[in-house]
Amino acid sequence: MTIGNISLGERPLFLAPMEDITDPSFRWICKTNGADFMYTEFISSDGLIRDGEKSVKKLDIFDFERPIGIQLYGHLIDAMVEAALIAEEAKPELIDINFGCPVRKIANRGAGAGMLQNIPLMIEMTSAIVKAVKLPVTVKTRLGWDDESKIIVSVAEQLQDTGISAITIHGRTRTQLYKGTADWTLIGEVKNNPRIKIPVIGNGDIDSPIKAREMFDRYGVDGIMIGRASVGRPWIFRDTRHYLDTGELLPEPTVSEKTDLALLHLEKSLEYKEGRRAIYEMRRHLSNYFKGLPHFKETRLKLLTTLEVEEIKSILSEIKESWGNFRSEEKTSVYGT
Repeated sequence: MTIGNISLGERPLFLAPMEDITDPSFRWICKTNGADFMYTEFISSDGLIRDGEKSVKKLDIFDFERPIGIQLYGHLIDAMVEAALIAEEAKPELIDINFGCPVRKIANRGAGAGMLQNIPLMIEMTSAIVKAVKLPVTVKTRLGWDDESKIIVSVAEQLQDTGISAITIHGRTRTQLYKGTADWTLIGEVKNNPRIKIPVIGNGDIDSPIKAREMFDRYGVDGIMIGRASVGRPWIFRDTRHYLDTGELLPEPTVSEKTDLALLHLEKSLEYKEGRRAIYEMRRHLSNYFKGLPHFKETRLKLLTTLEVEEIKSILSEIKESWGNFRSEEKTSVYGT
């Protein structure tokens, strides 16, 4: 699969851009576990052009994570074009436009998935950004606004005509948010539309290597994007790549291995962020790292309420000592099933 001049190999795996999650520390962890392509957290065009500290900080990218894309969202064409030009100066491999975020405060003002209610503006904005920057431009969007307006097949054609280099489709509508089951049939229709020549990346409910291979095989997508299933579980990229390449399902990491990874993740987070903020944003990961351990409620509560780094490390050491080689789930090869 190729996006512009970026070669990603066969059946690449993408880490979805997620606010307050896909920071440099998590990107480092996912990259070392096999993610082929990653994005920054999504960045507000308004915040970027006004030199907002939080937005500008999200432009920080590092050599270890390349290739990487910077994702932008906004509802005004001029602001999005200006933001794209600023983002281009950070030297990512591509610029991605977020037309998929369903969060009310974003969608209701016409940004993110809100653009699905104004397709002419979506197309005009995309065209303007493609013309303004020298980097490849990609788009992430959804099936439509609601069940009565699943218009992604025609929208994908129009977006391709603006000159974008790839499209990522989340298999839900905006009104679904993240509820229900992702519908990949329309993603497949886009991919198999003879008019579509750009790569199509599928997204939604990829929570296991088996599910990833099924979507590749059934719908023929060029790449797969993994989002929420990677939170506190970054080894999903390692496991999925191994399964795609060999047909063998790796065993769940031991608690000892998970603890070592969580400690490394914490240390990386502290490298890039002030202590308290790093701890707050690590909590959503730590709550998942040890999901499935029996009788873990009290330890989990301690892990997620302390604000002291050394105490967190001590708790993690206790978890490692207590659980060691325990695996919450064993898997075997199911190649060909």
